[in-house]
Amino acid sequence: MHIKKLRLKQFRNYEDITLNVEDKVNVILGGNAQGKTNAMEAVYVLAFAKSHRTSKDRELIQWEQDFARIEAELEKNTGPLSLEVIISGKGKKTKVNGLEQQKLSGYVGTCNVVMFAPEDLNLVKGGPSMRRRFIDMEIGQISPVYLHDLMLYQRILRQRNQLLKNMFPVPDQEQEMMLDVLTEQLSQAAAKVISRRFSFLRLLQEWAGEIHGRITKHQEELEVEYAPTTEVSEDMNLSKIEEHVRKKFEENRQNEIRRGLSLTGPHRDELTMRINGRDVQTYGSQGQQRTAALSLKLAEIELIHDNIGEYPILLLDDVLSELDHNRQSHLLHTIQGKVQTFVTTTSVDGIEHETLKQASTFTAQAGTLRQMK
Repeated sequence: MHIKKLRLKQFRNYEDITLNVEDKVNVILGGNAQGKTNAMEAVYVLAFAKSHRTSKDRELIQWEQDFARIEAELEKNTGPLSLEVIISGKGKKTKVNGLEQQKLSGYVGTCNVVMFAPEDLNLVKGGPSMRRRFIDMEIGQISPVYLHDLMLYQRILRQRNQLLKNMFPVPDQEQEMMLDVLTEQLSQAAAKVISRRFSFLRLLQEWAGEIHGRITKHQEELEVEYAPTTEVSEDMNLSKIEEHVRKKFEENRQNEIRRGLSLTGPHRDELTMRINGRDVQTYGSQGQQRTAALSLKLAEIELIHDNIGEYPILLLDDVLSELDHNRQSHLLHTIQGKVQTFVTTTSVDGIEHETLKQASTFTAQAGTLRQMK
């Protein structure tokens, strides 16, 4: 899939711009605070209906304006498609071919995007929440059902946590009964989330392991594994996973009431990585951690292609300068000729690769984007 035309109206520092973009590589050059990353963010919002930089939608709307709009014309294997995201003080609206989508799970996945930014190099050594978000965003793109199940889990989790806070120090009978109901519901939703994560990470491991081997000239073997907070495994069916999750909640019941929150479940699960059998988060060098992060991102691209039959759009936001020549070359070689890519950078000096030499180049300056001839 690729974007053919992108229009931004009152989005961040862009008043009203329309870009015709190439289906291969598009480079956006410019200094700091000129709008390079804002353009990337717009494509990300187009795909996920939310920003990767802020949880406050108001920040996406241009100063003293009432709304922001992102529109795009896409070309997919199934034919042309128009997408629109409108952000205002009343909330967000998403449209596909002019038809408003009532649910987020019905919109996400229409445009598939993989973003790689400098902060993603901390995917390995950063906190567990960063890795959980990585898992959830990628599965959500290829599985609307997963996104629905995850949102249901998160809603029940909020209700259960609020109840737990209200139960301390001495719960009454009605609260005990309500906790039983919410625990049952949360266990059912958790089992679906956990089962899908197991399946996804098995496929991610296959791709990431192969890619990591190529980057390191087969000197290193990368293992990626899902680490739930409950005693469950991939070979368990849904009902067995649910049984184990519920049992764990019951074991922690008194402690959870005392703490006022749910102590186990998908919201506490982890993703572990090993290189040559050693935990890369703890013992890996910075170079190994960065290579593992790059392997995961490149694996995302191939995994999405495997699932939907076409490549996602790749966003490389100021990340090329953070990679050494070997990782840089491997990344550019991987995407060459098959993935529509948007690259932001202050300069392409020192990046000698055929992919960038053939790219379409834009300059960002004070809320404008102009194509260089």
